[in-house]
Amino acid sequence: MPGIASNRVAPPLYQRQPKVRPRSEAKRARIVEAATQHFAEHGYHDARVGDIATALGIAKGSIFQHFGSKDGLFFEVYKRAVRSFSKYLDAPAEVRQEGFFAVLRYWLVSTEHLVHEDWIPYRISLLGNYGTDLVLKREINRFLISEDPYGTVSFVRFGLERGELRDDLDIEMMVSIIDWMVERFQDALLTAELDPGLFRRQGELAEKKEARIQQFLAMLQRAIGVPPPATVTRQKVRANHR
Repeated sequence: MPGIASNRVAPPLYQRQPKVRPRSEAKRARIVEAATQHFAEHGYHDARVGDIATALGIAKGSIFQHFGSKDGLFFEVYKRAVRSFSKYLDAPAEVRQEGFFAVLRYWLVSTEHLVHEDWIPYRISLLGNYGTDLVLKREINRFLISEDPYGTVSFVRFGLERGELRDDLDIEMMVSIIDWMVERFQDALLTAELDPGLFRRQGELAEKKEARIQQFLAMLQRAIGVPPPATVTRQKVRANHR
């Protein structure tokens, strides 16, 4: 059921909240903590602000006073979850030394292990990406673009400085390609456990997942990576014969 954020006339209430007073921060943190668990267990649409308030022993109106709406509460929960994730360049030093695509592979292979350590933020991330209304999703997209929580811009610059990425492509285009394709592929790796049936394939063997990761990286490297020397030579030869 759409929340207040779906009102196309007035701005969502969570965009118009006053500055938080220091004495309210602890209470807000308690609410967000409880709401994170509740949204993760029940999903966005089945979550009830009243149930969260009951669990905390506070009035339902108190939550609306702090966050404006259910959408506003989930938006804070989503931002907290995403900010808890590692950035691309947080990969171990020995992996970074291997280069851009080695770092990508490291995080894709690590996806399921990270979920086993703490599944809740990943579940919240999936809900934000696929289980909310369109207007709230627009606010989530604006947050991801403005804050760059995964450090994608720095990561792409890292690849350019190493000479692994094409310098004839706009950097914003490459950042968008990484954000779109890697996030979607990583989500597909997660959903067999967190949301079975959300994506077409599920329950794959470990060997098949490894093969898909390799295929995905090879496809991405052909799209934005610098062609290997042999490929460049063949392209020049073909051009000379025209």
